[in-house]
Amino acid sequence: MAPTRRTSRDIRSESRLDVLHALLAAGETTRNELARTTGLSTATVATVVSDLLTGGIVTEARVASGRVGRPTTLLRLNQDRGRIVGVDVAETYIRAVVFDAALDEVASAEVAADERHDETEEVVDGVARAVDAALLRAGTLRGDVLGVGISLPGSMQRWGGAAPVMPNATWRHVDRLRERLDLPIVIDNPLKAIATAELWFGQGRRHSSTITVNLGTGVGAGIILNGAILRGATNFAGEWGHSLLALDGRPCRCGRNGCVEAYIGALGIQQTLAAIAPTHPLASVPLQRDFIGALASALEPPAPDPAVTETIQRTARYLGAALADLVAIVNPETITLTGWTVWALGDHLVPAVRRSVVEEAPGDSAADLEVEVSTVRGNSVATGIATIALERFLSDVGLVTTRVPTAL
Repeated sequence: MAPTRRTSRDIRSESRLDVLHALLAAGETTRNELARTTGLSTATVATVVSDLLTGGIVTEARVASGRVGRPTTLLRLNQDRGRIVGVDVAETYIRAVVFDAALDEVASAEVAADERHDETEEVVDGVARAVDAALLRAGTLRGDVLGVGISLPGSMQRWGGAAPVMPNATWRHVDRLRERLDLPIVIDNPLKAIATAELWFGQGRRHSSTITVNLGTGVGAGIILNGAILRGATNFAGEWGHSLLALDGRPCRCGRNGCVEAYIGALGIQQTLAAIAPTHPLASVPLQRDFIGALASALEPPAPDPAVTETIQRTARYLGAALADLVAIVNPETITLTGWTVWALGDHLVPAVRRSVVEEAPGDSAADLEVEVSTVRGNSVATGIATIALERFLSDVGLVTTRVPTAL
C-alpha cells in the first residue's frame, strides 16, 4: 500500500494533538507556554486553541496576573465536556473506568471473569454490567457519554471491523456489544491501549522510542517509535508474547511451542514453580490472580520462600532474554512494565530483569536503557483505550484526522 500523503488538514490535526498532549501534561498553561512546549509557532497555537475552544474541548480556566506585563489567560482541558469510559476486558476480570474529558478518573467498577470460559454472551454481559455500574458510581447519564473504548484480547485485522486472531470469541460478535451498550464504541487490543497510555501519560512524554510490556495471563508489547504507536499492516504489531523463546519448549495456548508467554505469562510462572518444586502448594492454586498474589506474599521478609525466590529469578532471566531480543530489533530508549503481574511482583522482578536485559542484549544496545514499572496511573489498559475513544470522538467532530480505530 502506498504511503498516505499528508495534507494541511492532517498537519493541523497533528498540531491539535500536540497541544492536547501539552495541556494534559501541564494541567493549566498559557498559549505562550504551549508554543514553547510543543515547538509550534505562536500563531499556530492561537489557531489551534481557537479551534479547541470552539469545540468545547478546551476552556479558559482563569486569568493570572504577573508582576509585569498584561494578565495572561490560563487554559485547561474542559473536564465538563462529557464522559469517556475505558473498559479493560482481561481473562480474569472486566474493569470499566469513567473518565472526564480531561481524562481524570471519576469512578470505576469491576466484575469477575472466569478465566476458564470466554463465551461471547458472558463477556458481553460482563462488559455491560461493568459499564452500567461504573456510570452509576460516577453519577453519569448515558447521554453525557462521548464514547466507550473497549480493549479486548486479540488483534483487529482491519480498522473497519474485527476478526478472531487470538483466542476470544467476542471478536466474532462485536455487534452484541454495540447492541447491549447502545453507546458509541471503539474497540482495540490491549497492546495498543497500553502504548497509547504510555504515549499520553507515561514515558512517551519524555522519550520518542519506548516499549511498554504488559504481563498477566497474556504477554505483549506496545511499541512507540519516533513518537507514534507501531501497529503494523494488520494491527498485529506487538504480539511479542508469541515470539519464540525456547525451541520445542512449553506448549503455548496459541498452538505453538516455546512462546515467551509460556514462560512469563501467569500460567508459565506457575509452571516454572512446579518444575522447581512439584509438590509446592502454590503450584496447584487454581486461579491465576490468586496464584500471583500468593507468590508476592511468599517473597516477603523475614523468610522468603526459597522455591518462590528461585521462580522469580528464573522468570527474570526468561523475561530479560526475551526483552533483549526486542532491544536488538527496536533499540528503545526505555522499557516500561505494566499489568497485574507487574503490580504484584514488580519490586522483586524489575531489578533482576534490568540486569538480565543488559547482560543479554547485543553490544551496547542496552547500555543506557531504562527498565522500570510504568508510571501511568491506575489501570493503563483502561486509560489507554479511553484515550483512543477520546481521539475517536475528536475525529467524529472534525478536530482530528489522524487515523484512529473505526467506531463500531
